[in-house]
Amino acid sequence: MNPHESLIPLLGRGPDPEQLRHVRIIPARRAVNSPWPEWVHPDLVNAYGSLGIHEPYRHQVQAAELAHTGKHVVVATGTASGKSLAYQLPSLDAIHRSELRVLAHPGKIHDDGAVTLYLSPTKALAADQLAAIRALKLPTVRAETYDGDTDPASRRWIRDHANFILANPDMLHFGILPNHAWWAKFFRRLRYVIVDEAHSYRGVFGSHVANLMRRLRRICAYYSPGGSHPGPVFIAASATSSEPGTSFGRLIGAPVRAVTEDSSPHGSTTVAFWEPALTEVRGENGAKERRTAVAETADLLANLVSSQTRTIAFIKSRRGAETISSITKRLLDEVDPSLPQRVAAYRSGYLPEERRALEKSLRSGELLGVSSTSALELGIDISGLDAVLVAGWPGTRASMFQQIGRAGRAGQDAIAAFVASDDPLDTYLVNHPEAIFDVSVEATVFDPSNPYVLGPHLCAAAAELPLGFSELGLFGATSEKLLDRLVAQGYLRKRPAGWFWTHPQSAAGMVNLRADGGGPVSIVDADTGSLLGTMDSPQTHYQAHTGAVYVHQGDSYVVEDLNEGDHCVMVRRANPDYYTTARDITQIEVLETERTTEWGGVAVHFGDVKVTTQVVSFQRKALISNEILGEEPLELGARDLFTKAVWFVVDNRSLTGAGLIEAQFPGALHAAEHAAIGLLPLVASSDRWDIGGVSTAIHADTGVPTIFVYDGHPGGAGFAERGYEKARVWLTATRNAIKACECESGCPSCVQSPKCGNKNNPLDKDAAVTLIDVLLKDATEFMNTDNPDTAAGAGTLGGNPAEPLRT
Repeated sequence: MNPHESLIPLLGRGPDPEQLRHVRIIPARRAVNSPWPEWVHPDLVNAYGSLGIHEPYRHQVQAAELAHTGKHVVVATGTASGKSLAYQLPSLDAIHRSELRVLAHPGKIHDDGAVTLYLSPTKALAADQLAAIRALKLPTVRAETYDGDTDPASRRWIRDHANFILANPDMLHFGILPNHAWWAKFFRRLRYVIVDEAHSYRGVFGSHVANLMRRLRRICAYYSPGGSHPGPVFIAASATSSEPGTSFGRLIGAPVRAVTEDSSPHGSTTVAFWEPALTEVRGENGAKERRTAVAETADLLANLVSSQTRTIAFIKSRRGAETISSITKRLLDEVDPSLPQRVAAYRSGYLPEERRALEKSLRSGELLGVSSTSALELGIDISGLDAVLVAGWPGTRASMFQQIGRAGRAGQDAIAAFVASDDPLDTYLVNHPEAIFDVSVEATVFDPSNPYVLGPHLCAAAAELPLGFSELGLFGATSEKLLDRLVAQGYLRKRPAGWFWTHPQSAAGMVNLRADGGGPVSIVDADTGSLLGTMDSPQTHYQAHTGAVYVHQGDSYVVEDLNEGDHCVMVRRANPDYYTTARDITQIEVLETERTTEWGGVAVHFGDVKVTTQVVSFQRKALISNEILGEEPLELGARDLFTKAVWFVVDNRSLTGAGLIEAQFPGALHAAEHAAIGLLPLVASSDRWDIGGVSTAIHADTGVPTIFVYDGHPGGAGFAERGYEKARVWLTATRNAIKACECESGCPSCVQSPKCGNKNNPLDKDAAVTLIDVLLKDATEFMNTDNPDTAAGAGTLGGNPAEPLRT
């Protein structure tokens, strides 16, 4: 019996279910080993041997050798390929030998010791790595986590005595670099900086971390000017991605070598492409609705758990993770009352004690099923998983392979299922597995020169140490121009020696690495006063407005009040049989065009725009069927966003020449805009919710039919720029997705959008295909990039020139 026949029935729908569109088999892989490098101390070899690791994989040795010889390196191999050993070998060897020298000469002052800084995007991953290092039982290695959960009494000891510190970018930004004088001894001895899960640093978060790495390198250089070592070696662990060396080099601002050939063993994985069935429910404009990916995934998770199959179900949203957990528990309670307690949700926003308890239960096998956001996508060591469910496209191919690679980590065969949501991208991918498996993984997209990101980091750098003229190259070609603007606004003061921070408040406090501004908002139980979690301010208009459903650990709450002044949301326990989605209206203004490419009668532009958005209503939708149960108006203020956009301009004559009449223009443009937004993640490492769009038959700034697609982050995130660069590929996929959909006049699988504030009206599916054919008629692969700053890789200043910091 082949893997397809033996594993598909585990999903609980028989050997050949109607929802199954395709099956791909990721074949098993044999190990390729290498001997331990000669420079590795025998104590380390023995320590690994005690854990059953007697011979490393070839890629581990290749990466360790590069780092040992002083070269920055990224190891970009598959999930569970042992990337951690690649960075542990050189870093722990340096620490161990340094400590042995101290022990050999106890009365001598040693200032040439070795320490390591490990950075991970999540606390859970850092805790997991701490346990792995301590398992080696090397008495010379004093490893400790240093994050927001570390108590004040422990922080000083860690700073003075630990030689392997595990932190996250947030702690580096807020706690370590601004107080670098306290860390002088540490920085003088810093030999290795480890950046784990480097592929996760994309978009605005990646732009922040890239500038943070430049600040770190600057501080390191200050404490080791011409000393015994030239500064720390950076080692990254990353999922498979396109050009990982280039991406990590851009993240740290220095040349990087890449190791990409995976030599670890892995069992085969059967990947099912699963499309939920159409229901009899009809949505807007009479379009048939598919069963939701959330409900379908909950069914599959219940089936797998009931057969004792250890499973993780991934979904992008925190609310989705909670809802899958809640529905699964309800289904299992009907089968075996002991099973619901073996299912839980896992996401960011939980209190530390909740998070740690869940991680412990997952490792021990006490939990059989977990619904999680990408928080568990990263490399936490969870052995013995049998299956993975992916509810909706996770945003990138790298994330997809990272998630499905979580199953079969102990070498056994495994099953994974991609459960498509009812939107254009998922519908396209579930029917075109070659678009996932037969093309290269995306590049990691971020823009360190984004002025909304770079500006605050220049202020933070000047506050740490006065910023000299010779250091500007570290921050890119646009930094001097932006510094002049910061001086004019009173943030910095310029002196002959450079730029100085003159304010009493913390410069680091001007920016949150993981949010677009506004700070966290507290979610509070109105009945008990207890804090349930937090949410970034920009999310509240969409997810925490009055009447919104908020889910925490499977318990449903309804928002009673959103108090933006107090940064607080009051919720009350409820048991609704629906979820809520917010709807908005948007206006857009062109501020500056940076690049333009002419395609015959079509012009493709990229540049700066001002987007004004207002959430105007929310819909209640049935959990299982997705049926619209009602819509309520909202009175929330409009918000302005200064960002980047790509826009397509076409004259009326070209459209009428293709057979369209002017009355069809709005519906054609609107439908093409929705589908283009949905398909942009195919060429950019974005999520549909990272981007937005506007279309109009006559735009005030262009005077002709125009489609805009913009980054949903201040200053841009690189997604619209990627869309501009890959416009032909992007629009071709968009056109094919609309054309292939079997609906009559448009549905959520092709041209309808759940966010549309115009209630998906007007939409003209057939006219949208004609419109895109016009756009593509004279399209070329080459896109004009004639811009002196962006050609140098630095980006350009944009957005509102008067307010680059007020995000």
